[in-house]
Parts: sequence; structure tokens; C-alpha cells
Amino acid sequence: MYSKGYTSKLLEEAVDQFASLPGVGRKSALRMALHTLKQPKENVEKFASSFLALKSGIKYCSNCYMLSDTPVCPICSNRMRNHSIICVVESVRDVMSIENTEQYSGLYHVLGGIISPMEGIGPDDLTINELIERVKAGGIEEVVLALSTGIEGETTSFYIFRKLESTGVRISTIARGVGFGDDLEYADELTLGRAIENRQAFKI
Repeated sequence: MYSKGYTSKLLEEAVDQFASLPGVGRKSALRMALHTLKQPKENVEKFASSFLALKSGIKYCSNCYMLSDTPVCPICSNRMRNHSIICVVESVRDVMSIENTEQYSGLYHVLGGIISPMEGIGPDDLTINELIERVKAGGIEEVVLALSTGIEGETTSFYIFRKLESTGVRISTIARGVGFGDDLEYADELTLGRAIENRQAFKI
């Protein structure tokens, strides 16, 4: 049985898949599907195979939990980076945002989220324990808390601070060039770069 307006079940299924992407409505999905139909077969095959390769081949870095093609990501394996500083972020998108500023040369630690009791996310659901182990292993002089500045981000930062304050490492936070409640990925590069550069000691 075809849905209204469709004479091809194959087209409808393709539209359904495009429409399942974040921020893509059915009209945009239809345009994408029709555009795909116009492309040479080899282009469509390359397009599809790239997503299959992404799903089957991508890994999480064993050190920082950033997405990587290898067991240890290029940032962690780069000897030119400052391996004595760890910048703690919520998501891989935050790493990309900070890297685009070109104002930070240390390492990262991706939590995979922030503490959110309303959503059932606690400390054990994140990579906080792995962060603590990295710090306790030695060689770390500073941990930069670069989490979103809303209540949940502040709660997560405070929790990490309490877990690390006895280790003796410097614990800092990004400067308030990023407004309260803002997500890092939406901050412009200049503002974010200055916030990283002008980081300050974490205060309760």
C-alpha cells in the first residue's frame, strides 16, 4: 500500500530514512532522495559505503574516548601536544569546536554526556572513573573543565572537582566568555578560544 503522493515504495522508504536524520523534515528528505536518484550509481554506492564503513570501523580512543579510526586517536598519539593537560568535555563535538579555535594544545577527555538525574544519567554512566584513573596514573598537571555552563554542567564539574581535589593537580575551568547555559558547540571560535586561553582556577 502506497502512502499519499507516492507511486514508489522504494522512494518512500528512502525518504523515511533521510527524514530520520536530526533536523530533516519530509520535504527536505524528499529533495535529498530525488537528488540521490539523479546521481551516477558509483557516487551513490560511495555515499552508502561511507556510512557502512563509519558504523563498522570507527572506534573510541582508549585514552580519551574521542572518535578515531585507530585504537588511540591522533590527538593522544601526537607527541607535539602537551600531555600534562587534560581538557574535559561533554561530547566529541566539543573537541571539534575547541580544536577549531587553535588555542589549545593539550589532550582531551570525552565524558559522553553530563550528570542529569532527570534523564537518569549518573556518574557511572559517564567516563568519569576513567578520567580519575588517568589523573592518578601520573603525569597530569592540570585538568580543564570545559563543560556546558548550565546547572547540569556545573553539577558535573563540581562532582569531578570533588573526585580530583585530593590528587594535587590544578583544576581550572574555562573563562565566562561562554554565557551561562550555553553549549560549547554553539559558541563562536573567537569567544571559545578566549575562554580556553583565559581559563581560571575552579572555585566552589
